[in-house]
Amino acid sequence: MSSELAPIGSIEPATLLEVVGGVATITLNRPANRNALSQEMVVSILASLRAAVADSSARVIVFTGTGTVFCAGADLKERLSANANSDGPPLFVHIFEEIQASPKPVVAKLNGSALAGGLGLACSCDIVIAPDTAMFGFTEVRIGVAPAIISVVCLPRLRHTDAAELFLTGERIDAAEALRVGLINRCVPTDQVEAMTNELVGRLLLGGPAAIAATKKLLREVRSIPTQTEAFAAMAMLSGQLFASTEAAEGMAAFTQKRKPSWAE
Repeated sequence: MSSELAPIGSIEPATLLEVVGGVATITLNRPANRNALSQEMVVSILASLRAAVADSSARVIVFTGTGTVFCAGADLKERLSANANSDGPPLFVHIFEEIQASPKPVVAKLNGSALAGGLGLACSCDIVIAPDTAMFGFTEVRIGVAPAIISVVCLPRLRHTDAAELFLTGERIDAAEALRVGLINRCVPTDQVEAMTNELVGRLLLGGPAAIAATKKLLREVRSIPTQTEAFAAMAMLSGQLFASTEAAEGMAAFTQKRKPSWAE
């Protein structure tokens, strides 16, 4: 299945959505503006994301961009404009919340640098793959603001020492350093990003959809459970529910019969 958000008039949409082979690809499509997070872009990302989550044929969601920059962060010209819509930040929050709450794994296949809010968008995804030429940075302090909203999704990836230096200095770092500090999962030559993403997506498609959804949820919630006793109790209950599911029955049967489970065929 392949689909695309319809353009308005002769203007191409801010994001493109394509669903093929169980993978929904959302492409940020304002390269002339370095895919900045204008109100139009934020609304379009949210619409594409919701469509991808709702599409039963899509089991993995991939974010990427056109041009040489994945996302340069907020559209500062729009923010300075008298016509700037103050509803932007809350909508941006919804994007983060829906990526992380999505039962489907979300992969960021970066086509270039990710800065400020663009880095937040990447970090909200489950797995980030970047070209070795990309640059990253929490540049907010350089314009007199703080990486406030994106800190919620970026800080869990970072040690406090690294976060403090990156947030407070606003310095940009290369992909190798972004990998070292945990902002990204993979750093490969530009011409290998596509192959690496395809390989990783293929592995994600081998997992049972309900099991993947449960795993995303526990990754999000286990650390916030107050005590180990409560955490073990909650996870034991979850484990029991999953082992009793029809998906688990199919998975275990497929394993013993040395065949692929139905969802991986």
